Amino acid sequence: MELKLINDQGQSTASVTASDNLFGREFNEALVHQVVTAYMANARSGNRAQKDRSEVAHSTKKPWRQKGTGRARAGMASSPLWRGGGQIFPNRPDENFSQKVNKKMFRAGISSILSELARLGRLSVIESFSVETPKTKALAQKIKSMGMDKVLIITDEMDENLYLSARNLPHVLVLEAHRADPVSMVHYPNVLMTRSAVKKFEEMYA
Repeated sequence: MELKLINDQGQSTASVTASDNLFGREFNEALVHQVVTAYMANARSGNRAQKDRSEVAHSTKKPWRQKGTGRARAGMASSPLWRGGGQIFPNRPDENFSQKVNKKMFRAGISSILSELARLGRLSVIESFSVETPKTKALAQKIKSMGMDKVLIITDEMDENLYLSARNLPHVLVLEAHRADPVSMVHYPNVLMTRSAVKKFEEMYA
């Protein structure tokens, strides 16, 4: 599989030979959907909570007498049928949202995503990517000169200047290869990967 190699101006200069198992796989939409959904579900903190009828603030006094009013009988204002009443089956903080995805499925899902990015021209490879000083403006200008706006940058090892320069750019994310996740790779329209990061991916997933 040949990947497009670009320079600092975003121009294609050559190609990089990469593993067909990782970058030449057929796109499996169902598998990618499962991997992305599971990753997002496993990131949930599960701290939401609702109150049942015993926990809401209410009076235990009977709203009106049982008979003779012409209205439906009522015991207390905390009834789930009433506005402001408790929930019948409330959400609890200890609810578990995790979904299991085995290693083989996760690797196949990552390979499918990378292959589709390469097929659509959304994946580019650069020899190296760094900035001399931790300046957000300098990095923004460098990305703009490459013809990109919203981009995910994947490197082999995190460069401190690059990280500090990118952390205040809302549409730029810098990740190390072993921390690259399927949600980010699907979300960003452009993925820029260093040559060493490509080799790292091949070591982990190919």
